[in-house]
Amino acid sequence: MQGLEGKRVLITGGASGIGAATARRFLEEGSAVVVLDRDSTAREKIRHELPELAGTVDADVSNLKQVQAALDHAVRLMGGVDVLINNAGISIRHNFLDITPDEWDRVLAVNLTGVFYMAQAAARHMWEREGGVILQTASTNGIMGYPFYADYNATKAGVIELTRSMALELAPKIRVCAVAPGYVLTPMQRFEYTDEMLEEVNRKIPLRRHAKPEEIAALFAFLASDDAAYITGHVYTIDGAETAGSLAGR
Repeated sequence: MQGLEGKRVLITGGASGIGAATARRFLEEGSAVVVLDRDSTAREKIRHELPELAGTVDADVSNLKQVQAALDHAVRLMGGVDVLINNAGISIRHNFLDITPDEWDRVLAVNLTGVFYMAQAAARHMWEREGGVILQTASTNGIMGYPFYADYNATKAGVIELTRSMALELAPKIRVCAVAPGYVLTPMQRFEYTDEMLEEVNRKIPLRRHAKPEEIAALFAFLASDDAAYITGHVYTIDGAETAGSLAGR
């Protein structure tokens, strides 16, 4: 990708899954990378796997003071932040009628308020300098309905609208896009699947498989690069055509 050499990249939720694959891809492109993650075990693991990281930062994105301190730490480590991959998120599988107020508040705090906190802090930093790129992890769950994840789905729909609004207000200095993955076979998700469950889901996807985390990382790298210099304000679905038509139609 053009223009990623030397870019300073901060990735939230970056110590595992899509975040870790994204960190690896940006390092391969010659970028400086700091990973933010609240999981100390995962941070230690990625430091071992990717020793070329500029550093790792401990923060809960739902805590505004921790967010600002984490951004300041990343700036000290790299000299600035040119690209934010706003990826941290959680989900809890449960029936709508069983969602507790505490669960609702926690999912919104991390997945929507945390995305807002990180985006605003990074945008203020970028606005005072040469600009930058903010890329946010949405989901196909924010585009169409899925059972058992009502709170998660609501947050991802919110991320999509937040992204569009930010892109309008922050142009022309800062580009803002969202990536909406469908099913992604992270190590954690594979651990939760039996072979039969995996095959059942794959049969519903036209490409007959889950995405690899590296494929999501590749889209982030493209959108952050100079090759995407005229791309802002949109959501890019990467789902093997899962949402291209109805399941009944297939």
